[in-house]
Amino acid sequence: MSFTHLDKSGDIAMVDVSGKPGTLRVARASGFILMQPETIERLSLDGFPKGNVLTTAKLAGILAAKNTAHLIPLCHQLNLSWADIVFDVRKERIVIVATVKTREATGVEMEALTAVSVAALTIYDMCKAVDKSMEIGSIKLETKTGGKSSVTEGYRPKTSIIVVSDSVSSGRAVDRSGQLLREGFEATGCPIGEVKVIADNQEEIIAVIDEWTAGCVELIVTTGGTGLGPRDVTVDALLPKFSRRLPGIEQALFNWGQGKTRTAMLSRLVAGMVGSTMVICLPGSTGAAGDAIEVLLPALFHAFTMMKGEGHS
Repeated sequence: MSFTHLDKSGDIAMVDVSGKPGTLRVARASGFILMQPETIERLSLDGFPKGNVLTTAKLAGILAAKNTAHLIPLCHQLNLSWADIVFDVRKERIVIVATVKTREATGVEMEALTAVSVAALTIYDMCKAVDKSMEIGSIKLETKTGGKSSVTEGYRPKTSIIVVSDSVSSGRAVDRSGQLLREGFEATGCPIGEVKVIADNQEEIIAVIDEWTAGCVELIVTTGGTGLGPRDVTVDALLPKFSRRLPGIEQALFNWGQGKTRTAMLSRLVAGMVGSTMVICLPGSTGAAGDAIEVLLPALFHAFTMMKGEGHS
C-alpha cells in the first residue's frame, strides 16, 4: 500500500483580529462521560481517593478555559469575563455544560469546548481507580453569540453607494472604497442598487441624493469628501438636508477609527436621515470603508426594523 506524502512546508498563522471591534461574545459547549451506575452513586458519598470529583472537575474546566491559548496553538489569548461549568448527573452518565463570555474581538467557542474536555478528563482521572469502563463523548458547541453571528436575520435595506472623488471620476484613479463597500454590504444580504462615481461637486452630490431619496433607496453610503481640503464638500452638501442626525453611528465610527489611526480625528464623517432614507458619509479611504463594514454591519440593519415600527426584538 502506498501513501501520498503531503507537503508540510505550508505556512500557519493566527487570524488577524486587530481590525475587529470588541463585543460581548458568548459560547456554550457540552459533552458527557459514561460511567457505571455504581460509580455515579459514589459521587454523592465523596467515595473517591482523590476527593470531591465534580468540584475538582469544575475548577479544572474553568482553568482550562482561561488557558486555552496555551493549549491550542493558533487560538487568541482572551480576557474572559466569565466562565462556568454545570453538571447534570444522570443514572449512567454525567453531562457537562460550559458557558464562557468575553468582550474581545473574537469568539470563545474554543474556550468552552476546552473547558468541557478538561472537565471530562478530570472526572476520568479521579474515577479511573474504581471504573475502567468510562467513556467520554459528544463534545460539541451548543450555541455561539456575539460579533457578526449575533445578527443573522432581519430586514436588509435597499442600498446604493456614491463614490465622491475628482480623481476617480476623471479616470486618474481606480475606485477601491466603493467596491469594498459594495462587497461588504452584499455579503450581509443587502440588495445593492447602484455604485455611482461623481466629482467633488456639491450640486452633483445633492442631485444624486435627491434622485435616490425620491426613489426606493433606503440606505445611501457615500465615500469621499469628508476631509479638510478645499474640494471636500460632501458633508457641506448633505448636512443641511438632514432631518435628524444619527450621533451613535458617527461616534462608533469615530471611536473605532481613532483607535487605529490618530488622523481619524480630522475626518468630518456624518450620518443622518434625509426623509425616510438613511445617509452615511464616510472618508474615501479603503480603511474607512473596511471600518464601516466591520463596525456597523449587521447591527445597523436593526434601525430599519425600528423604522418600520417593529420595535426592539
